[in-house]
Amino acid sequence: MITLKKVNEDNYRKVLEIKMPDDQHFVAPNVYSLAQAWVFYEEARPFAIYNDDEVIGFMMLDWDEKEREAGVWRFMIALKHQGKGYGRKAMECAINLIKASNKFDNVFLDYVPENVVAKHLYESLGFVPTGEIEDGEIVMKLAL
Repeated sequence: MITLKKVNEDNYRKVLEIKMPDDQHFVAPNVYSLAQAWVFYEEARPFAIYNDDEVIGFMMLDWDEKEREAGVWRFMIALKHQGKGYGRKAMECAINLIKASNKFDNVFLDYVPENVVAKHLYESLGFVPTGEIEDGEIVMKLAL
């Protein structure tokens, strides 16, 4: 079963071990993301993605209660676990977590245009392009 658990002293090393192959350069390294989580500790929510007891990915949410907007800041599934539907389940867990908080009206994310797998996943979950481009990435929104 796919679950999200906060990154902590028990799982951060497993999160840091996840590396993406050179041809999947769409997301920043997890060490960079965890450093950002430390700097932006009020908004950043880093999660290890688990399949049962195994860390299989990483996700970091942007938790902006003042603007009533949450964001998927980082998202990756380890290479050996890709293509099994775990990414969809992890995104569904994140969306459910955000909805359950009752603090947000929208969820935002962006993706590199070359990452067509991400584009199709996000569209299938109800995200729509906003028409904005941020740092060369296409911004999408899901209304809650």
